[in-house]
Amino acid sequence: MALLCFYFVGKFRGVMQQKNNKYFVIDFDSTFTKVEALDVLGEIALEDETDKEDRLRKIKEITDEGMNGSLTFRESLVKRLEILDAHQKHLPRLVEELKKQVSKSFKRNKEFFSSYSDKIFIISNGFRDFIIPIVDEYHIKSENVFANSFEFDESGNITGFDQNNALSVNGGKAEQLKQLNLPGDVYVIGDGYTDYEIKAAGMANKFYAFTENVKRENVLDKADHIAPSLDEFLYLNKMNTAISYPKNRINVLLLENIHPYAVELMKEEGYNVEVYPAGLDEDELCEKIKNVSVLGIRSKTQVTARVLENANRLISIGAFCIGTNQIDLEACLKKGVAVFNAPFSNTRSVVEMALAEIIILYRGLLDRAVAMHKGQWNKSASGSYEIRGKNLGIVGYGNIGSQLSVVAEALGLNVYYYDIVEKLALGNAKKCNSLKELFEKSHIVTLHIDGRKENKNIIGEREFQWMKEGVIFINLSRGHVVDITALKNNIESGKIAGTAIDVFPQEPKSNDEEFISELRGVRNTILTPHVGGSTQEAQENIAEFVPNKIMDYINTGSTSNSVNFPNLQLPTLENAHRLIHIHHNVPGILARINQVLADHQINIVGQYLKTNEVIGYVITDIDKEYDREVIKALRGIDHTIKFRVLY
Repeated sequence: MALLCFYFVGKFRGVMQQKNNKYFVIDFDSTFTKVEALDVLGEIALEDETDKEDRLRKIKEITDEGMNGSLTFRESLVKRLEILDAHQKHLPRLVEELKKQVSKSFKRNKEFFSSYSDKIFIISNGFRDFIIPIVDEYHIKSENVFANSFEFDESGNITGFDQNNALSVNGGKAEQLKQLNLPGDVYVIGDGYTDYEIKAAGMANKFYAFTENVKRENVLDKADHIAPSLDEFLYLNKMNTAISYPKNRINVLLLENIHPYAVELMKEEGYNVEVYPAGLDEDELCEKIKNVSVLGIRSKTQVTARVLENANRLISIGAFCIGTNQIDLEACLKKGVAVFNAPFSNTRSVVEMALAEIIILYRGLLDRAVAMHKGQWNKSASGSYEIRGKNLGIVGYGNIGSQLSVVAEALGLNVYYYDIVEKLALGNAKKCNSLKELFEKSHIVTLHIDGRKENKNIIGEREFQWMKEGVIFINLSRGHVVDITALKNNIESGKIAGTAIDVFPQEPKSNDEEFISELRGVRNTILTPHVGGSTQEAQENIAEFVPNKIMDYINTGSTSNSVNFPNLQLPTLENAHRLIHIHHNVPGILARINQVLADHQINIVGQYLKTNEVIGYVITDIDKEYDREVIKALRGIDHTIKFRVLY
């Protein structure tokens, strides 16, 4: 349950007069804190009882019945205290637990409570014994706390409560407000039916359903507004908040079965998250992306220039994979959209799969396994080899290729590599100066190259002819880099002894679509559905890495590890506002930004600039006090792409 009324002194130009006072009245359970305090007290008081779980379940059921109005509050309170069997000694521990459970948006806005402490009241059906020690840290006065009080016996057992207190019965909150007779407007925020009753009794101007911690449908229907956080309430009422924009207004769309941990992280941050299990085609995404601020995809969804034309609110894209060739990075730059990926998170998973497939193919285990399923027993060493001493040729010596190099060498392989960029050889790996040289030396060829357009069909009939007779060929990189028809022909001719392909030029958008490929049914060929990086460990790593980079960008403006933006690692913002200006990279923009700030007599605390060939990225930290007109002026600078304010 939660209530919130607030105080504001309005000033009219030229009139030195206070009017239209507004009061904040905050209830404790499920608003100031994330939990019902008596539920937590039950966990503490009953921890050594054999029937603990059954009694806790009953307490929760009774709490819910009191919240939805099916039990009177007093009936609910009496029944819960009977089951609790609590003692005064449990209260200090309860207080410590509740301090950890203060709602996130309340923690963020601690300055707000300090600024308006005279006008904030706690009115709760909970108990002063544990409420006052919590709210005191938020500068809320003990005389402004109205709640029930425990009664104890001589041994310190909690035996009941003061039944003369108005807050121990239904309608008690409205009655308490009536007794206070606050001389102004009252705005209520709460998650329980008793909070709505204040508005119904005519004791409040508006009722905001607070949903940060719990949603009750019968309460949402009664609300004037829904407040997913205190930030939202303060934003709606034009009050100063700890953040510049409520995160519940930031819409996040996560496609292609992105790991649940990523969903959890972004929901915890307060974003409005929508999850979709499959990829979307261009038309579908054009429609879906219109109100999206953050898009999360894997490899199937294509983010084209046309999609971005429809993405007027898009701030950032997260590629929950290594590659970003499915995203038009140039169009993202022009739109001011920062792109982040996970360049290292699934490296080990791909390396292990490559090695497993090398061993399986070199031993001929795939065809033997298929024969066994048909009832054929073919115990023979024919066509079965160890990998030790063989030459492994790695095309692409990036994060995956270089790690594969180290692990393969430890297994006894001789490693050769080719990369168009100069790379430091690890261990005893030897660099080749051309693909032809690499292929002529290698018994095993494995591709770990990126998906740029220039790499389309980089491996075709000519390249296969450069390879040794009986070569093992593996592609765990990108589907379009291999001419599939040429690959099939060379497997059937025996030139290629075995192949493992994880990526394809055309892949199904979801698990419900049929996989179509001319490689189906080909001998000694391992086909896998783009799962090179799909281990639980890799997906969890990606699900942590990418959201944290996006959230850091939204919260601080930091572009560290961005694929397309100039990389800036920024210090934590303290006691200032941060102005983020993205613009076309033309001369003189920084000078114009600083001229605007000088014209408005704004002091610059810190400034950071980085550019690439397309955009400039300027971060300016300024004193907290500034003329609001400066924002309009900065947005109006020619060649501005995007502008936002953080504080």
